[in-house]
Amino acid sequence: MKQMNEQAKNKGGRPAKSIKRNQVLTLKCASYEQARISANAKKAGLSVSEFLREMGLNGQVVTTEKVLPGEVLELTGTLNHMAANLNQIAKKRNSVVEELNAAERAGLEILSREVKEIAQCIKSYLQ
Repeated sequence: MKQMNEQAKNKGGRPAKSIKRNQVLTLKCASYEQARISANAKKAGLSVSEFLREMGLNGQVVTTEKVLPGEVLELTGTLNHMAANLNQIAKKRNSVVEELNAAERAGLEILSREVKEIAQCIKSYLQ
């Protein structure tokens, strides 16, 4: 019974890592080299230690950049602009005091067609 309590007792603290990295390597470099190494590590999204370890073990650091195509960014901007316009029209429409005039209704119809066209562009892009 006493052994079970000792085994179940959790001491807390940080869990042990599977690979202990407790060895220190010293590297001498010029200040401009240190700046370049730090910049490359930051660009790769790694700490300097992780970056140098990858370079030393594999000879390269493989990073993947998440870049959206220009068409997607353009469509997103257009949709945001149209959403703001539709929000303003809806606010005016829901107001008790003001009604939409003919020009505003025509503008709403144009925005509606543009949204449908963009939706079609998105569908064709994803296929």
